[in-house]
Amino acid sequence: MRNIQIKNIKKPVSELIMGTDYFTPDIMDKVTEVLNDYIEIGGNTIDTAFIYAGGKSEEAIGIWMEENKRRDDVLILTKGGHPNQNGPQVNRQAINQELEMSLERLRTDYIDLYALHRDDPSVPVGEILEILNEHVEAGRIGAFGGSNWSKERLQEANDYAVKHGLVGFTYSSPNLSLAKAIEPYWADCISVDDETLAWHEETGLPIFSWSSQARGFFTGRFTPEDRSNEDLVRVFYNDENWERYRRAEQLAKEKGVETIQISLAYVLNQSFPTAAIIGPQNKKEMLSCKEATNISLTQDEVKWLDLRTK
Repeated sequence: MRNIQIKNIKKPVSELIMGTDYFTPDIMDKVTEVLNDYIEIGGNTIDTAFIYAGGKSEEAIGIWMEENKRRDDVLILTKGGHPNQNGPQVNRQAINQELEMSLERLRTDYIDLYALHRDDPSVPVGEILEILNEHVEAGRIGAFGGSNWSKERLQEANDYAVKHGLVGFTYSSPNLSLAKAIEPYWADCISVDDETLAWHEETGLPIFSWSSQARGFFTGRFTPEDRSNEDLVRVFYNDENWERYRRAEQLAKEKGVETIQISLAYVLNQSFPTAAIIGPQNKKEMLSCKEATNISLTQDEVKWLDLRTK
């Protein structure tokens, strides 16, 4: 499995990142099984967030790391600053409070990779960078990125960082998948469009993609006629995405792999560093993801899948 080197992080990030939004201490047997399987295939980065399962996801990961003495073996990526009933939470008080709680739940004194779950464009990027840099200097976080941040705000933030001698955003975590979102899956979520893709190709800023397999669109369980999954229909059902599905299916047959593995390989074979946040819940699904990391796609194949060439 390939790795991505992120500035200020000693251990490189594995190209498959384990998603944990359903983890809770009530299912520790399941949590332990999934994380052990993930470590076994060569993964080393666990994605969670302050809001996942009402905080239970972080708690479960903390229990697993402590009981299995795994803290030094893994990188933790957690997120804060998600809006709540009081509105946006990208401010000093909220970031400080949530980070303190996340550290406590995770039973650790540092977060390897921290991300702001959402942006608040009304807050100047300089102010946000100053807050995050204080936590880097204090050793509470190693590096930070933006989850669902626009390329314009990321560029503005990193320009500010260069000008003022600060650490900038070292990765972005939007949705990047072969199926293109017609509308956001959740409010204020960012999916990579052609302009954003070109910006990442130009800057080389890594992407850690959530919903990297388009929430099962490429599993073969769905067809244009089957409209039973309302969210999938709303977000991914259009002629262009079904053409992408047909091309992925064709390429999978040529390479002797599964269609969904081609969709994952698409994310992992961009011309700039990428990692995919995955959500397998059993060993078979985990091994399928691992096998996808062995699929090499040329840039011509990537563009063809993406309908950028005929």
